[in-house]
Amino acid sequence: MKEIYFNHDGNIDDLVSYLLLLQAPNIKLLGVGAIDADGYIDPSVEACRKMTDRFNLRNDKLEIARSDSRAVNQFPQEWRMATYSFNYLPILNERGKIDTPEAKLPAHLDMIEKIKNADKPITLVMTGPLTDLARALDHDPSIENKIEKLYWMGGSLNRHGNVMQVNADGTQEWNAFWDPFAVKRVFESSIPIQMVGLESTEELPLSDKLRQHWASLRKYPAMDLVGQGYSLIVSVPTAELYLWDVLTTMSALYPEIVETREANAKVITNGLSAGSFEEVSDGRKVTLVTNANKELFFQKMDELLTSAKLK
Repeated sequence: MKEIYFNHDGNIDDLVSYLLLLQAPNIKLLGVGAIDADGYIDPSVEACRKMTDRFNLRNDKLEIARSDSRAVNQFPQEWRMATYSFNYLPILNERGKIDTPEAKLPAHLDMIEKIKNADKPITLVMTGPLTDLARALDHDPSIENKIEKLYWMGGSLNRHGNVMQVNADGTQEWNAFWDPFAVKRVFESSIPIQMVGLESTEELPLSDKLRQHWASLRKYPAMDLVGQGYSLIVSVPTAELYLWDVLTTMSALYPEIVETREANAKVITNGLSAGSFEEVSDGRKVTLVTNANKELFFQKMDELLTSAKLK
């Protein structure tokens, strides 16, 4: 049985990833930390507490940790607003109260505590910036030996980025750009890393056909929440969105849904390319996801979402 710690940055893909982790069989979810990046921290923490109240299928003993990490480069405000709307969805609020507590420790210290108290080396799933892990490693380097593998959504090894602003050259992915120095610190560790970059999910676009699929299954409470959540995201044709975070999470649960290759990557920390990666012979070894089995991915995702029962 995998023991998992989940750290995310609170946008729709992250919250859907958390919902899937709450439904997954044969795992133990040790803890959850939210960082103030792609989604605002207050509604992100609240939404996770409400989701735990309603969808904690395995009855894992959970509390939600709030990160106090700060950005080097903050996400655009208009991207971050969706978390507030998600937190207001009726299915999360009809009980009128929240029982799941907020953790007493900030997220990077909560991560250390949960990792050190685990029965065996844990699986770490991170769908946002790596800052909390970098701070945790600085605070207590011994946790490095208790992390079996890190699954991270971040970066891009083909120089195709999604950061479009004056202090960037467009080759960066946002989770890496948020804090390039944290990426460097984590890459200096010996933790095995599986990386889902921007190039990893071309088979999994957020399409109208997919939205209709979720709508057709809204009789299932978790599927309804997913459909409602993704309805908050409106993209333009030139900025098509993919299920990056969900693929990262699902690949941790079901490794067979992805194909990978080994790569040697080095992150740039300064200048207009800060947050982008170079694939170089002396770089840090990572496992890069190259393809997803679309049919198996959605089969497993549907299985998890249709299995959920409201509490």
